[in-house]
Amino acid sequence: MKELTDLELYHAIEYAKSIDEDAAQKIMVRIQLDQTALAQTIFDIFPSVIAEQDQDMAYLFMDLCFDAICIFEDAFGPLPSQSDMDIDWLEKQAVLLDAEMQALMKGNDMNEKIRARLKDRLINRTIEDNPQHGLVKFMNAVIDEFASESENRTKAIPAAQSMIFVTIRLLSNLYNQSANY
Repeated sequence: MKELTDLELYHAIEYAKSIDEDAAQKIMVRIQLDQTALAQTIFDIFPSVIAEQDQDMAYLFMDLCFDAICIFEDAFGPLPSQSDMDIDWLEKQAVLLDAEMQALMKGNDMNEKIRARLKDRLINRTIEDNPQHGLVKFMNAVIDEFASESENRTKAIPAAQSMIFVTIRLLSNLYNQSANY
């Protein structure tokens, strides 16, 4: 999968923002049918983690996830179906990402050699997977701007930005994997 240029990203963002409520409903139904596990993860599990810190940020996160899906679909075509993937694809992705994300969290008790290896693996996979750095940067800026409107939201910034990174990476990996079939 190629990295979106600034112009491609701009056009895809414009497309995502132009979707009306009826079209959005149809997209959500299709996502929930075609990618049930992914939809549950990014629209139920991830927001519940963020909501523990701030409910408003959790709502923003869900909006950003919807936008990310629309951006990917505009740029790369329809979201691949779960039936085209290994039955445990999402679970495998979660295990890999969880270990790498744990290595980034400073408060976790972890052997420093293991932490360093996991960080290196995250960096290498991030470079290899090409997870749409421009989109991540844009989404992080939206999260920062939203948080600036209320001091209560600032505590949820790290969780929201981590989860949006993971979501974009999952979407990138999903498209990369589907191209392999």
